[in-house]
Amino acid sequence: MSTFDLSGYLSRNRKLVDAALVNVFHELDQQRELVQAMTHSLMAGGKRVRPALALATAGALDADPRIALPASCAIEMIHTYSLIHDDLPAMDDDDLRRGVPTCHKQFSEPTAILAGDGLLTHAFHILAAPGSCFKIYPDAETRLILVEKISAAAGINGMVEGQMLDMQAENNPENLPLNSPGALAHLKKIHRHKTGAMIEVSVASGAISAGADKEALNALGTYAENIGLAFQVMDDILNVEGDPKVMGKAVGSDALHDKLTFPAILGLEKSKVFSKQLVADALAALDSYKKTEFKKNSEPLRAIADYIINRNR
Repeated sequence: MSTFDLSGYLSRNRKLVDAALVNVFHELDQQRELVQAMTHSLMAGGKRVRPALALATAGALDADPRIALPASCAIEMIHTYSLIHDDLPAMDDDDLRRGVPTCHKQFSEPTAILAGDGLLTHAFHILAAPGSCFKIYPDAETRLILVEKISAAAGINGMVEGQMLDMQAENNPENLPLNSPGALAHLKKIHRHKTGAMIEVSVASGAISAGADKEALNALGTYAENIGLAFQVMDDILNVEGDPKVMGKAVGSDALHDKLTFPAILGLEKSKVFSKQLVADALAALDSYKKTEFKKNSEPLRAIADYIINRNR
């Protein structure tokens, strides 16, 4: 059994990412309501799993993890923008996020929309021009690749499409029987886009920033694909049986909105078994990459995979 201190590792990386985000926003006028709204949601806490994955991947490939910090911050800004918009009355209509009022509740609905827009666009600004905010960063050619990969994962063929599919799946408009293979395949498609795409690109960004070879990219891609889906399966499980005080948000909203979820299709216990199998497949993918020192260096990635199915928020 691993003795790796994941809690300490995530805490150190969270502080590193938070300090970098503070540095990014230090250049902006803090008196502006738009900046305050962006900061309210971005700095409200959160697990910072996506940045941790990027940093851990760079470290696993024997690079200085800080080389992935610009991409880590950009991805966290894009993730937060998606949460702000997802919480809006027109979407999931949530009052709490990360234990604090959602952006539209703290400010206003129009301000929240613009705060999300601001986070999305500024994420690509810091990737294009990282020099004033980061001490080390990939070269211009690598950053262009990162912009291409991250924008694709976040955009109309990635997270945004997943959000659209998820919204359309409310009330099961296609009348897919919940016990049918079609329902499960459709749900996997939704979440490989909605949640998985940004988790996959987090791992890919760390690898690309570190100059990974093709074999590493393939192994890490399989790892990321599996933990990305496992993350959403656990989110669905926690929406059924999680503690809202621990999670910092309401539970039961999926059932309230008649959403297609893994527990709705597979049942709660089979969903837990499925999530564990996904993590086992992710770890097997890491084992397939035999480069010297990778097994030892990739311990954080292995611990994060286990955390995904053992978390309580």
